[in-house]
Amino acid sequence: MEYPVRPALAQAVPVIPHGPGWWYEPKFDGHRTILRRTEDTVILYARSGRVVTSHWMDLAVAGMGLPTGTTLDGEAVIWRDGKVNFTAAQSRAASSITRARALAAQHPASYAVWDVLEHPDRGQTTGLPYTERRRLLLDLLHDIPPPIQAVPATDDHAVAVAWYEGLQEQGIEGIVCKKGTAGYPLGRRGWTKVRHADTEDALVVGYLGPRRRPHRIALAIGDEGGPARLSARLDPVLAGRIAEALTAAEVLGERRAEGEAYTRVESDLVVEVLAGSGRHGTLTVTRMR
Repeated sequence: MEYPVRPALAQAVPVIPHGPGWWYEPKFDGHRTILRRTEDTVILYARSGRVVTSHWMDLAVAGMGLPTGTTLDGEAVIWRDGKVNFTAAQSRAASSITRARALAAQHPASYAVWDVLEHPDRGQTTGLPYTERRRLLLDLLHDIPPPIQAVPATDDHAVAVAWYEGLQEQGIEGIVCKKGTAGYPLGRRGWTKVRHADTEDALVVGYLGPRRRPHRIALAIGDEGGPARLSARLDPVLAGRIAEALTAAEVLGERRAEGEAYTRVESDLVVEVLAGSGRHGTLTVTRMR
């Protein structure tokens, strides 16, 4: 395995696909995290590849119970009042290390795991079919206690629909759909997802206006390899939260997008945008991810 891992991504679709070979998992609303158990320690990576072990130290400690040579893909989530609380997870991910430790003491995290990328006995498993990786994952976590747990999975379309319709109140934001015969699509949108809101994720790659209160942000949409797009003007409250999350982001200089200059930054901040663009191609940011 090469690290940091390029995690698999999912393409938004309007309905849950139906047919032979499909498997379904609830989509947890948290912070995408790769967990790697080395011989000496545990390393946690954000979706961008940035090391975030210090922000999720409670999960790193729990991960020490895994055998050496294990790499997992999943979501760091925080449960509050019986439901997954995305705001709590985002606050932890965007906070200082000192603040993250304080938040961990108040609201410990859980790690909802859906894939094994490296197995202590089988080595790299990304080329194996989903069904085989799922079996290895369940065997691997059989004796591992919470907060590390495998997400539920089913090949029954009716069950997936019931999850989609019945689990939203618990903070489950939709369903991820995977082909049972497919390998792990490193860095590609090889999965599909159906969410309750018609939005998609975008990586924040820059901002317009003052850093402490940006007017708009530059976004990488889809495969994140194309040109940046600019958001519509931000809601003032959301602008303040985004500014706080970008406090530690490295400035890479000035770039241009859609004829306007913006400040380019290196960050792992992901926001949700309305799937349809507004006038002049701008995108409406709905919330931080």
